[in-house]
Amino acid sequence: MKSIIVGTAGHIDHGKTALVRALTGIDTDRLAEEKRRGITIELGFAHLALEGAGGPLRLGFVDVPGHERFVHTMLAGVCGVDVVLFVISAQESIKPQTREHFEICRLLGVKRGLIALTKCDLVDDVTLDVVRMEVAELVQESFLEGAPMIAVSARTGEGLEFLRAELARLAGDCDPKDARAPFRLPIDRVFTIKGFGTVVTGTLIAGTVQPEQEVELSDGRKLRVRGVQAHGEACARAVAGQRTAINLASIAPDELARGMMLAEPGLMRPGARLDVRVTLAADAPDVKTGARVHVSLFTRETVARLRFLGNVATLRAGESVWARLYLESPVVAAPGDRFIIRRFSPVVTIGGGTVADVSPMRRAKPAERLRLLEEFSSGDDLRCLGALVGRRGRHGLSRADARVETGWDKDRLHAAAEKLSRAKVLSRIGELLVETSAFERAVRDIFAAIRIFGAANPLSGGANRQEMLSRSGLDREIFAAALGSLLAAKKLEAAGDLLCLPGQHLREEETQSRQQIKDAFARAGVRAPALGEVLASLTIDRKRAENLVTLLLREKVLISIQPDFLVHRDALKAMKDNVRAMKAASPRMDVARFKETFGLSRKYAIPLLEYLDREGVTKRAGDERIIQ
Repeated sequence: MKSIIVGTAGHIDHGKTALVRALTGIDTDRLAEEKRRGITIELGFAHLALEGAGGPLRLGFVDVPGHERFVHTMLAGVCGVDVVLFVISAQESIKPQTREHFEICRLLGVKRGLIALTKCDLVDDVTLDVVRMEVAELVQESFLEGAPMIAVSARTGEGLEFLRAELARLAGDCDPKDARAPFRLPIDRVFTIKGFGTVVTGTLIAGTVQPEQEVELSDGRKLRVRGVQAHGEACARAVAGQRTAINLASIAPDELARGMMLAEPGLMRPGARLDVRVTLAADAPDVKTGARVHVSLFTRETVARLRFLGNVATLRAGESVWARLYLESPVVAAPGDRFIIRRFSPVVTIGGGTVADVSPMRRAKPAERLRLLEEFSSGDDLRCLGALVGRRGRHGLSRADARVETGWDKDRLHAAAEKLSRAKVLSRIGELLVETSAFERAVRDIFAAIRIFGAANPLSGGANRQEMLSRSGLDREIFAAALGSLLAAKKLEAAGDLLCLPGQHLREEETQSRQQIKDAFARAGVRAPALGEVLASLTIDRKRAENLVTLLLREKVLISIQPDFLVHRDALKAMKDNVRAMKAASPRMDVARFKETFGLSRKYAIPLLEYLDREGVTKRAGDERIIQ
């Protein structure tokens, strides 16, 4: 059964709730105050089964308040509607909230709707004709131009059957929401049902949800779905386009609120900045860049600073511009989501827009930023993904981040990445996507860095792999892939952790001398040998021998305690372990105890104790050390 969401819109007391009750038999005013005052304060919900040309239809009605004080509630309810039931009293015709609600629907991109002229039994034909003309003028050049305009009476039933037939026709023409997309449900109501616990409701704007499914709240908490209802009935699965109630496990109602969102885990990342395309309403006052505005995004409302991108200082009625929203409270959004902006004071609707970039880069040149936004909003998956990956340069974009920044399901992302990979636009490296040209630059940079290092350090045996990774600033996976391509092409050689150009490894006599130096210091332990004596015992000349010592220091095989006092790293580790073990007997240690334990003269003991202080193994206290 096809499910469609119908949202009411219109001025207070124009008969929205009465009309929904007459159509569905359900009273959407559920609060005692609503019944006492005769006005809608909170969102109301009803449903209606109809037969359409293409088969059975299930219409979910969202009845919104019409009072100006509750426009923020109206905005929470109108999100995700497929058809708007625009209600205008034949007695009063167009009123202030008639215009504001109409502008909101237009700015949110609602594509279909019909107009109900209510209370037609209370006016004569001439008055009704005048109202028709006024309404037709209001909706000119909008999605409601040419829409059915039906005179109805909730009291007498006049026009209701015709209204149901037109609703069925419009609902049949609607494209169903994407049930294959990742699950997202903006929360518009939270309550408790005895015996079940916490329940949230909302319009399921994408994907599906079923019992026992894991979902993620917009604050990052993972929750389990205990049960699901669609249009008031328990079901095995709710699909996009349905009014949905979800029973959540292990969370209290006071931990949830309207404005939060439930989604597929890993899809949302709250952000305080959004790059958007914003449009001012036709009758809006001028807005200067940097103005504070109220932002309504689905059921979420917050305040933001609106800054125009490019050289735009002032936006005028009817104009559109790229802009950045600096939000006072983080929100979760996906590209393509629509929002409304209202003046900070007085709070009236002035415009709306579409989200283009949910993770805007902080340091991008203005021209490049605008170019990227055009790519992101092009509607072309390949252009969009290529631009998202390209702006990350050599660092690449993880598949998890790509899903957050596109809002796509895994299959859609994989399909786009596969096409770009075959076209050699992108390279896939583990879980990272990187622009092929950027990866090739990384390969060239690594090769150049190792070549330069080898020329400057001919006796080094090569550049240390970990040091090259740190210098490159690359992700470990990208570095490994780039290095692998150089090794496979035999442009580089590897000997353990050392990398060099072919033929640049140490000669045999240098390798032997290097090992001799290591062995001499390893045997000596903390009673280090005289460096000059060790070098004099080698078969190579003094200059090359000193270069080998420099290499061992760089590799941290030898540690410099003082000039000409070098100790093998294994000896220092053993000394640290022994000192820590001494703490069991006494946490205090003087120079004499240290000398006796390690069989050292004062010449060696004092520098080694100072080294232990620097390493945090000991702490000096007068003439003693306290073992930490």
